[in-house]
Amino acid sequence: MQTNFLSQQFNAGSLAENSTACPANATICDGTSCVLAEDTFNQTLSVVLSTVLTILLALVMFSMGCNVELKNFLGHIKRPWGILVGFLCQFGIMPLTAFVLSLAFNVLPIQAVVVMIMGCCPGGTASNIIAYWVDADMDLSISMTTCSTLFAMGMMPLCLFIYTKMWTDSSAIVLPYNSIGLSLVALVVPVSLGIFVNHKWPHKAKIILKVGSIVGAVLIVLIAVVGGILYRGSWTISPKLWMIGTIFPAAGYTLGFFLARIAGLSWHRCRTVSLETGMQNTQLCSTIVQLSFTPEQLELMFTFPLIYSIFQLLFALLILAGYRIYRRQRVKTKTDVEKTEQKEDSKSKTKINGGFIPDEMK
Repeated sequence: MQTNFLSQQFNAGSLAENSTACPANATICDGTSCVLAEDTFNQTLSVVLSTVLTILLALVMFSMGCNVELKNFLGHIKRPWGILVGFLCQFGIMPLTAFVLSLAFNVLPIQAVVVMIMGCCPGGTASNIIAYWVDADMDLSISMTTCSTLFAMGMMPLCLFIYTKMWTDSSAIVLPYNSIGLSLVALVVPVSLGIFVNHKWPHKAKIILKVGSIVGAVLIVLIAVVGGILYRGSWTISPKLWMIGTIFPAAGYTLGFFLARIAGLSWHRCRTVSLETGMQNTQLCSTIVQLSFTPEQLELMFTFPLIYSIFQLLFALLILAGYRIYRRQRVKTKTDVEKTEQKEDSKSKTKINGGFIPDEMK
């Protein structure tokens, strides 16, 4: 898909003469940023890795489905308060935050549009993996990811129409409905199989879940590394986009958590909504960007989806680390309290019975 947009190549020799900042095979170079053409090796690597990652992701989502109870999942669909809160965060908070950040940093119109596209994307499947590790509500997490991907068919065009009209004609943005549909299928089918396995063979489902959660954690890091290899845009793009790429996911996590808490959701569901809000489908954003813009325009914001992806992962790992420390401290404190209560209970019994108190009790 990227090859179509990078086929219009400039003369490599003249680029090398005019700029020393970009390689000779750069298709576009203005001295500060560049877009590189895909060579045969990179194209082959892209196909192979995309196939492998797709299969691995399907297996991971299958394992995540093994942690979903059918009754609880249907309960969220029948009483969709949590899903509605997530919907408001996904298609209310995120597009608005993208709009505010674009205005606050006064970025170029074409850069503002790509920030808006990121804000309008549905939640990504990586949120389901992180949700498992922070003891979030997996039933709600998967139902939110599924519903946001489904709602994206209508909400993405609407949000882009509302927010991007001051920068560009929204009809110029090409939405890949086939990619959204494939994402939905790739999510629903493996998860449905996992739910079935959990319903029929719960003991085996637990084993599959443990293996899949570890593979999923490795897969998230692998996708970030692969993205850095395949999307070889210049890392010297506008500092404003770097700052937006840093602030945006952090704002999504924070606002999603507080809105869920204000809505009266429990703590573990607040963590779920927070992750579903901050973790966007960056692969979909990259696809839309490459479909919608010329190579000349791509150089201004080519790597923004990757920047967002990296920082959303870093903040998610910080959330995970913070939760694990909190959980360990809480278990330790709870154990100390129980030991103290047992000692006091033993002392009281010895007084009542007129017995002696062992040295370790004193």
